[in-house]
Amino acid sequence: MSASEIQKSRVINELRGFIRKLLQDPEILTQSLNVARQELAEGSSPAVMARIANEISGTTSVHIPEDPAEHSEADKLFLELLKEVVQEEQALY
Repeated sequence: MSASEIQKSRVINELRGFIRKLLQDPEILTQSLNVARQELAEGSSPAVMARIANEISGTTSVHIPEDPAEHSEADKLFLELLKEVVQEEQALY
């Protein structure tokens, strides 16, 4: 198995675990989106994204390291998707 395949497998496994948490506690999505909406009003700088990660970790069962250097690929994907959803919502208004 190549390093790329191992990396993909690790990301898939992490995403599976995350999706399992979402299915067990759907409020995670609501809370995460509320945090993202509030924080992204100040922009999407690395500091803002770190605050989002920290607040999500503090208010849900999802743990995202505050330091962006420690984010896994799945953490980065989740934060990026939150940002995209909030930006799309704002574009509609």
